[in-house]
Amino acid sequence: MSVLAVGTVAFDRIETPFGKRDRALGGSAMYITMASRFMCDDVRLVAVAGHDFPEEYIEDMRIRGIDLQGLEIKPDELTFAWGGRYHYDLNTRDTLYTDLNALSSFNPILPESYRNSKILCLGNLDPVIQNSVLSQVPNPSIVICDTMNYWIEHTPHQLKNILPKVDCLVVNYSEARELSGTANLVSAARIIQEMGPKIVVVKKGEHGALLFAEDTIFMVPAYPLEDIQDPTGAGDAFMGGFAGYLSGCNHINLDALKNALVHGSAIASFTVEHFGPEGLYDLTTADIERRIGAFRSLTAIPEAVHQQS
Repeated sequence: MSVLAVGTVAFDRIETPFGKRDRALGGSAMYITMASRFMCDDVRLVAVAGHDFPEEYIEDMRIRGIDLQGLEIKPDELTFAWGGRYHYDLNTRDTLYTDLNALSSFNPILPESYRNSKILCLGNLDPVIQNSVLSQVPNPSIVICDTMNYWIEHTPHQLKNILPKVDCLVVNYSEARELSGTANLVSAARIIQEMGPKIVVVKKGEHGALLFAEDTIFMVPAYPLEDIQDPTGAGDAFMGGFAGYLSGCNHINLDALKNALVHGSAIASFTVEHFGPEGLYDLTTADIERRIGAFRSLTAIPEAVHQQS
């Protein structure tokens, strides 16, 4: 099945205790598609950039099999740019600047060939834009949506209007708590499910991810890494890996969702080992399979051994 990611491409200025990058290729749509491609041969991107967006970055995505018909270049605008400085534990960061530029007037009109997309990933955007895209894809197999505290706080009615149309909401723990109005993540997920999405994924960073589907709770730990460089884009790469796995499933059932959670977590773990998308450039499916095997070992619980008295 095809994967369509609607979001951003961007210039990221990243500062961590371990180094920095300026004008790195970034953006939610870029990370989602770059991560989806390992399990999907038909990955489509919808985003907007300005005249300053380098051909080199376009080629970086194109040679890795991403369909860029939906990338709009505005000749009189600059590309969306974001800068962030991470603290030593990498769980907190300070936003240095956010320049919307071309994104401020983004009104995506999907290419006709994109309207039959089966897995629709709505990256972190204004819910009004997400709703507009939804209206242009008449028969997706699953709609996966991301959001953030800004939209929860500033556009609550628009966000709650789109949630009944979403199959799976992917949020971090602070967003789940704010959206639901409760601190307990289990209760928060149940409240969000009542808003519409029957599948809720809560990302917990270095503490892994939780899947809530039907009456089931499933958890995957974060992969223990010795060398973490940059967490930027890890959540979007998680969504891309999650969607990419589902694209190869004949039926999106509970087992498929559990495996998708592991797959997304594995790809996200490669992302944080490098700055920007560098960890995804030369990654292979064999690399991913080895890490998924490591995830299985991490979570394998042996049969209880009963001691004789």
